[in-house]
Amino acid sequence: MGKRVVIVGGGVVGLAAAYYCQRRGFSVTVVERNAEQRDGCSFQNAGMIVPSHFVPLAAPGMVALGLKWMWNPASPFYVKPRLSWDLFDWGLKFWQAGTREHVRRAAPLLRDLSLASRDCFEEIAALPGRDFGLTKKGLLMLCKTRDAFDEEVRTAELARTLGIPVEVLDPGQAAALDPDVQMDIAGAVYFPKDCHLAPDRFVYRLQEELAAQGAEFVWNTEVSGWRIERDRHIRAVRTSTGADIEADEFVLCGGSWSPLLARELDLRIPIQAGKGYSLTLSNPGQLPGICAILCEARIAVTPIGGALRFGGTMEIAGLDEDINPVRVRGIIDAVPRYYPQFAPGDFNGVTPWRGLRPCSPDGLPYVGRTARFANLAIATGHAMMGLSLAPITGKLIAGALADDKPPFDLTQLSPDRYSSH
Repeated sequence: MGKRVVIVGGGVVGLAAAYYCQRRGFSVTVVERNAEQRDGCSFQNAGMIVPSHFVPLAAPGMVALGLKWMWNPASPFYVKPRLSWDLFDWGLKFWQAGTREHVRRAAPLLRDLSLASRDCFEEIAALPGRDFGLTKKGLLMLCKTRDAFDEEVRTAELARTLGIPVEVLDPGQAAALDPDVQMDIAGAVYFPKDCHLAPDRFVYRLQEELAAQGAEFVWNTEVSGWRIERDRHIRAVRTSTGADIEADEFVLCGGSWSPLLARELDLRIPIQAGKGYSLTLSNPGQLPGICAILCEARIAVTPIGGALRFGGTMEIAGLDEDINPVRVRGIIDAVPRYYPQFAPGDFNGVTPWRGLRPCSPDGLPYVGRTARFANLAIATGHAMMGLSLAPITGKLIAGALADDKPPFDLTQLSPDRYSSH
């Protein structure tokens, strides 16, 4: 067996990193703060694979939109007021990143990563007994208003320049494409390369594959610190059980908790936890065949088997996992505006789920080695793209640990990009 690798974090990104490290012949140990039957942001999200999402979260107009929404607790984007230097610093960096030049530079990379990740999903789905509901029917961006439709048409034009297939549809064409659900919209944009899957099934399929190939899992164990053997070299992680776990390489995939662990190493990885919610109707009155985004409401809609999941909102409230009923009500009230056959009462008795998505200020993940330590790589900060980009992230991390030349220019994803700021 080759290098010993410790993966800190057992979410979808950590498991993908473990999977590809194992395929490179490395001996893998995954350390996870929660139990094996866990429920973090990898499990009940919208389950979308989205080459259509090539515009980073930090984009022109997002700051103004965020300021407009931030005082409304039911809006798609909400910042819970609190005194926090980290939040202020993150907000300033978010504002600085929201430029057309940033989008121009980031979009081709996000396109390449998303399409490569889509290929990885197809490869994993082809493994015997590893079905996780991968469905390749595309994505509809549903617009209730003409202004939103015009904005999505402009995004479609940018997609075409990037070589991403896209179709602009009037309401009749959208209805013909997905006739199993009634829509009340001004228009839609269709991205045929997008896919969806059952996220919890994908996570457990990765976990099963890792276990079958001999990976070790350490559950209910937090990493409490690091043991540094010499300058720029980590010897072991210290754990909440009192035991140290030694390895040759370490990968930090701690999601929204990553900055706390990085701080122990004097590393700065700006992240804010963006809480999202989902509600799943087990027996919906109508079942779309294609996943969708309700554009103005920023709600994702995904058919998963015979169930229908509605997910959305971005709540910046620190590492707070409580469910805010006002946020949940915002999702419920928005659905009938696009799908008139649904009513708020359809959600009675449905238990809302929440997850904390790790959001970097420039809307790009942190992926790769850090210069401060010779044997530490970082993979976090994917925000809403964690599931979509997990496989390619894992593949890139495994390549970095094997000292491969990356297939893309990953400068924009450097974990050190804010280290001197």
